[in-house]
Amino acid sequence: MNQDKRIRVLVAKPGLDGHDRGAKVIARALRDSGMEVIYTGIRQTPEQIVDAALQEDVDTILLSILSGAHGFLFPRIMELLKEKGLGDILVLGGGIIPEDDVPELKKLGVSEIFGPGMSSQTLINYIRENLSQG
Repeated sequence: MNQDKRIRVLVAKPGLDGHDRGAKVIARALRDSGMEVIYTGIRQTPEQIVDAALQEDVDTILLSILSGAHGFLFPRIMELLKEKGLGDILVLGGGIIPEDDVPELKKLGVSEIFGPGMSSQTLINYIRENLSQG
């Protein structure tokens, strides 16, 4: 990744989950680390998230979910990203996602899942390291 270009991250809350404190904390940490952060707000459809990613020309999408609907929402988002030619965007998940579900999400193209207790710096480092390889 070009060192002069700031990393653009879309932080999205898919589905009907209305709890966004964690997403806002992460968004602030990413911003404070020098990244440009676009926060979509709560209750976003997969279509709204992918459209925002396209319009904002983001490098990374961070999907924050607590509702348990990741098995439906994440596959749809990954499908839409591919349809729109955005398959090169680094997609990450966070929130409450059972460990047993992680391998299937990774098969779909979600790069990594970050759970409760993860440090913001771990996420920041992961994004920087994985975008510099692309």
